[in-house]
Amino acid sequence: MTEAGAESLAEMLDERQHLLEIALWMFGSPVTADRIVQETYRRWYALDEDERAGIAVPRAWLTRVAGGICLDLLTATAEGSISEPGSVMASVTGGSVSLPAHVTGAVQHLSAQAGSRQAMLDRHDRVVRRLAAACDTGDAAAVRTVLAADAMVVSDGGGKLRAAARPTYGADAVARFVTALLTGQPGTDVAVGSVNGRTGLVLRRSGQAVAVACVSVARTEVTAVWIVLNPDKLQRWHRP
Repeated sequence: MTEAGAESLAEMLDERQHLLEIALWMFGSPVTADRIVQETYRRWYALDEDERAGIAVPRAWLTRVAGGICLDLLTATAEGSISEPGSVMASVTGGSVSLPAHVTGAVQHLSAQAGSRQAMLDRHDRVVRRLAAACDTGDAAAVRTVLAADAMVVSDGGGKLRAAARPTYGADAVARFVTALLTGQPGTDVAVGSVNGRTGLVLRRSGQAVAVACVSVARTEVTAVWIVLNPDKLQRWHRP
């Protein structure tokens, strides 16, 4: 996440929306999602300049941090220490956190730059379509070529009650996981579709969605795959 230049600021706007979508995907609460994103950025700006400069792909770093916060909250919920994820956000964030003024101003200033955002969405679409094509081969090695080295995959486990999600890290492990889950079931097909306003993957059997994947992208690589198997969340992706 650089902080100067129109293109980098446009990236920042897209980046924040990307993190919000991840948090919304996991919790469904705009308030909780916004606090998760604020905490993610707080941790970014808590780094010194040298530490930030040493992060090769800031978007991937931010995705991992936001995902880690989500997983901490999911674990706390599953263990029964809280009843609602939003009720412990104050303890996670340490209180109300605001983005630096120059960041907030940049987001407001760039909110109307639809052209730049569309270019980013188009890039995202191309990467996800490469992932879909790799999944079609059923070959983990092909899937591996689309993934960042530190990619991760998270699945909700498929139960109707939220359970603690267990992430899998590393391109090789993620490739095996994604290949087994998305291509290892007979009678199913993997299709490209809109997931939370971005291109994602939908796995269907006899027209019924059995899995939906939200994909995080940095540059030309997939950094994270968030897979929902809970049938209650899949109904809108069913086809007659």
